[in-house]
Amino acid sequence: MMEKINLFCLPFAGGSRYSYRLYEDNMPSFINIIPLEYPGRGARMREPLMDNIDQILHDLYQQVKDKLDQSYAFYGHSMGGLMSCLLARKVIENKKTPPLHLFITGTTGPAALSRTEKKRHLLDKKAFIEEVRNLNGSPDEILQNDELLDYIEPILRADFKVTENYVYAANESLNVPMTVITGTKEDMKIEDVYLWQKETKIAVDFRRMPGHHFFIYKYPYEIIQIIAKKLVVHSKSY
Repeated sequence: MMEKINLFCLPFAGGSRYSYRLYEDNMPSFINIIPLEYPGRGARMREPLMDNIDQILHDLYQQVKDKLDQSYAFYGHSMGGLMSCLLARKVIENKKTPPLHLFITGTTGPAALSRTEKKRHLLDKKAFIEEVRNLNGSPDEILQNDELLDYIEPILRADFKVTENYVYAANESLNVPMTVITGTKEDMKIEDVYLWQKETKIAVDFRRMPGHHFFIYKYPYEIIQIIAKKLVVHSKSY
C-alpha cells in the first residue's frame, strides 16, 4: 500500500473550503485532500472577515500546525497560491517539516503581486462587480442576484484587499519543488509568472492551460493528474 499524502488546499479570493469539492471527489486514493477555510465564509461564515495578510497567515498556520507529521503538500489558486507560499515559509520558520511540493495556479510570482496598480477593493459596487465578471469565475446567476451579491461582495473585497495591499519582501529561496500553472487568457505577463522561480532553489515546472482565470474548473482532471504524478514519487510503499 502507498503512504497517504495530505494535500492542503487554500481557497482563491471569494472561495471557501467547498471550492475544491470537484477535486476531492476525483483525487487518487493515496492523496487525502484537506481544504482549509478562511474566516467569514463557508463553514466559518459566522466569524468576522479578515483583510490583513498576517492575520490570515496565522489563522492558516493554526489549521495545519498539528497535521504536519504526515507527508503533505500545499495547493492554492490565485490568492491561495500566494498564501500557500507564505504558509510554507511560516511552517519552515517554525521548524516544522516542509511540504513535499507546492502546487500554484492562476497567479504571478509574489514579487510581481506587490507592484500591482489595481485596487479593486476600493471600487464602487457597479465597477467592482464588473471586475469580478471579467475574471470569468462567477456565474451570471450570482452576479445578477442582489441577495447573493450582498453576501459575496464583502468577502471578495476583503480578499482583494489582502492581495492588493501585499508588500513583497525578498527572502531566502525555499528548497521545495513547485509546479505553477496559469491560463493562456489570464491578465498577467508571462515574465511575472516566471518570478515564481525567485521563491525556490529548485527549477519550477511552469505549465499553461487554455482559458481564463478559472481554467481550473475546465481542466480539473488534467490538474489532478499533474498533482498525482508529482506526489506519487514521494509516496512510500509499506
